[in-house]
Amino acid sequence: MSHRRKYILRCIKLLPLFAVLFFTGCKNSGNSPSTSAPVEVNKASSTRMKDKYGSLPVTSAPGTSTLGNDRVSIDVSNVSEGYFYIHYQGDNPKVKMQLTGPDSITYTYNINSEPACIAVTAGSGSYQVRVFEHISGKNYSVAFSDNFDVSVTDELKPYLYPNMYVNYSGTSKAVSIANDLAASANSDLETVASVYHYVADNIAYDEAKASNVESNYLPDIDKVLQAGKGICFDYAALMAAMLRSQGIPTRLEIGYSKDAYHAWVSVYIEDIGWIDSIIKFDGNKWTLMDPTLAANANSSSKVKEYIGDGSNYRTMYSY
Repeated sequence: MSHRRKYILRCIKLLPLFAVLFFTGCKNSGNSPSTSAPVEVNKASSTRMKDKYGSLPVTSAPGTSTLGNDRVSIDVSNVSEGYFYIHYQGDNPKVKMQLTGPDSITYTYNINSEPACIAVTAGSGSYQVRVFEHISGKNYSVAFSDNFDVSVTDELKPYLYPNMYVNYSGTSKAVSIANDLAASANSDLETVASVYHYVADNIAYDEAKASNVESNYLPDIDKVLQAGKGICFDYAALMAAMLRSQGIPTRLEIGYSKDAYHAWVSVYIEDIGWIDSIIKFDGNKWTLMDPTLAANANSSSKVKEYIGDGSNYRTMYSY
């Protein structure tokens, strides 16, 4: 049997692995999720995570520890900080990477020729990384596969750095706005509230984009700000970037909102912990944080009822 024939047979066996969530415009999926009731926080907080972590964390790929071959270079020098870099150096225009951590959840990424920062969100343990090159149709061949061990120094750090999905820098307009909002805040809770309301008040839902967005879409947060509109992915990425730039750990959550693929955020407050279920903030109490619905809710009781007890949400992936 030829070498190429072996590759094709191997990739055919791997096809089911690509049937993972790649939400686009929050389209219907036909699945009904179930989750626990939302967390309600009735505790005031005066903490500032920036005092512990600083602001505007910067990633790097120093090359002190690497994996790969002549087509794929993976820099795992900073996995203890919660991220690594992948750089595809081949000539295939359609490449995917799969990452499976100790929680056995497989994340799939579309990779191009630009170095990409990938978050390590399953904590310490063994990770498997596989890179696939497109052959034809739905067939892919394995370009590289290996395992590496991770010992994360701080479980919050993966949610502090910019990455492929939450991409920003010191020159991002979103960071400048976040700096202004945080300057007048007395605590992380106030910063979160200010950023949450800013995004909800200034970004409209883009129905046309939601209907036409492709599965490999990645948010450009400054373009979203300039346009003043976006899809759920844009809302969540923008808010996550603004909060991370202020040293506040923030998860971009992807999963199901009832029967639709959707994205939202969760935040970490030091003397409270992860606040996973937020819709509004009245000074000391939170319920489900979904800036997409907040931006479109106005006073709609139906929207508030839909979000209500959190049963319409199920997280599949965190970035």
